[in-house]
Amino acid sequence: MVTMSEQVDESEPSNLDTPENQVLKEEVKLQFYLYILIFSFIFYSSWVIPGVFFFWYVLQVFLPNFLEISNFILLFTEPNSLIAFLLMPIVLIGCYLLHLIILGISTKICWKISEKISPSKPGVIPRNIRSKAVNYYHIRSFMIKYGKNSFTKGVFPWLSNWFFNTVGSNKIGKGTTLEESVGMDKFIEIKKNCYIGVNSTLASHLIQGIFGNISYFKIKVGDNVTAAAMSQIGPGSEINNDSFLLPLASATKHSVLKGKNYYWGIPLRKIFRKKTIEYLDLTPTDLQKNENILGYTDKKLLKQLKAKEIQETLTNEAVKIEQEISNLDEKRIDVIKLEKQDLAIDFTTSSAISRVNLKFLAVYLPIFWLAGLLISILWYWYLLDQKWIPILSFLPLILFGSIYLFILACILFSKLLLILINLIHKPKEGIFKAEIGDTDFEFWTLRTELKKIALWFMRNSPLPWTDVVSLRLFGVDMDASSHLNDAWCDAEFIKFGRKNLIGQGATIMSSMVVGRYLIIKKVVCDDYIMIGGHTTIAPGTIMGKESVIGAISSTTVNQVLEPNWVYFGIPAIKLKENKYAEERRDVILKRDVDEAKKFEIEHEVNIDDDKKDLIKKEKEVKEV
Repeated sequence: MVTMSEQVDESEPSNLDTPENQVLKEEVKLQFYLYILIFSFIFYSSWVIPGVFFFWYVLQVFLPNFLEISNFILLFTEPNSLIAFLLMPIVLIGCYLLHLIILGISTKICWKISEKISPSKPGVIPRNIRSKAVNYYHIRSFMIKYGKNSFTKGVFPWLSNWFFNTVGSNKIGKGTTLEESVGMDKFIEIKKNCYIGVNSTLASHLIQGIFGNISYFKIKVGDNVTAAAMSQIGPGSEINNDSFLLPLASATKHSVLKGKNYYWGIPLRKIFRKKTIEYLDLTPTDLQKNENILGYTDKKLLKQLKAKEIQETLTNEAVKIEQEISNLDEKRIDVIKLEKQDLAIDFTTSSAISRVNLKFLAVYLPIFWLAGLLISILWYWYLLDQKWIPILSFLPLILFGSIYLFILACILFSKLLLILINLIHKPKEGIFKAEIGDTDFEFWTLRTELKKIALWFMRNSPLPWTDVVSLRLFGVDMDASSHLNDAWCDAEFIKFGRKNLIGQGATIMSSMVVGRYLIIKKVVCDDYIMIGGHTTIAPGTIMGKESVIGAISSTTVNQVLEPNWVYFGIPAIKLKENKYAEERRDVILKRDVDEAKKFEIEHEVNIDDDKKDLIKKEKEVKEV
């Protein structure tokens, strides 16, 4: 860890042409050896102490007092045996909690070292120029992942606030709840009694392209803020006290919310009293109960709503009486005469998939059995000599090895079955009937189900970026230079070029069920493309070189995105040419949401001092 700064400063010349009359474009060099070193330290240190304690308890207490007792009655009558048995769950939970505590502390150690070498500071980080600032932005993003996933996806997700506060990546106030999300891991300050809903993302960073910029600014959230599911908050945003964000409310970069109001929309905007009432379906009684909310004491509006409520009640009663009279005149259904086809359900879309999946679940049984057999052999070999000092010393490594041996075995045996299935029926593109009996649909479902479990294991493993291994084995044409950051990707008919970056929560689909039809079309992404977070790529999409599609967007089937263009929207439309590497980095645009105003402010570029001359040269090139 001490040699980190020396290793990061090493840079290789760019493999791209950079004439004097062009803007510099250096590829980001992700330093995997540092990632492995950091992860090894965090993983090993977090497991070794709880592992040693657990083995000591098993060998010194549980084994002699419970497992070696031959009399079954004594197991539950002898005090020592009973205590050893009852303490086992408590010891397991205690060891797990100890693992989480040490995980937080070891991550904090690495975080502090990285901050000492290259401190986090707000600003625009150029991504087309190699620097310590951009290197450590990526290193810290990786560093926090394992701990974040262990807490938010673990048994005690409410401890995630403690983890972020301990590490120092975020500052979370008391009474605040963070639901599971792909983001919200660094450079965020949230005060007391806030609720951030499921799949909401407070993104303190925004990457604008492979050779663009990283907008890295702290997000500040006040007291008593509620963000409903799928809300998205951009870097540099300030959300003041008592703000209520409705579902899918998305704030652009540097948005300022004054608070004490409701906000919704893409981009996020303030909504007024009448619109809030319509959206939330509030009644006059509800408003009278909530007169503490600013602006909801309009007596004239209450009177109008009360009259409307009475009229709607009378109308609904009349309709209800009329419907009851009509029902009496209808002929009663003779249940006895109903035949099988009368009770049949028309399975389509996801229902059809669920119906077919049940008979394919059996393929998991031999895969799990064979993978588990390999793990059993590994542990038998590991414990064979009973030399407890090396056994306990290397316990975290054998645990890590067991996880990945099981996952790789599942991938291997799934791949062997997949080869056999593809020999029987070769996968092909096209539009097929999504119904039982259609061969292409049933084999597509079988392939999807077979790959699903191995992909899920890999994506939720301690090193989720290793999913490139499983995707390649299952049929995705890609190399290790492209990265899926907590994104979902189908495992066939997809081709990635070099240095592609897929944002958090994005979905890339080469297949999709629409109504009664299954669409399978190849997705092609050229070199240096970027897909924003929570964006959906539909089957048949082709993305040209250096094209960008913004966050919370969606392509249509067979859509072609031209090279060097930025797309955004649902469905995605052309926005502007991709010239992020050429735009000014010392000016940011703040947005006052409540007043619907925008204004520019100057801000220092976030780059190393020895690299600032390159920024000046770029500026001179643009002026020429």
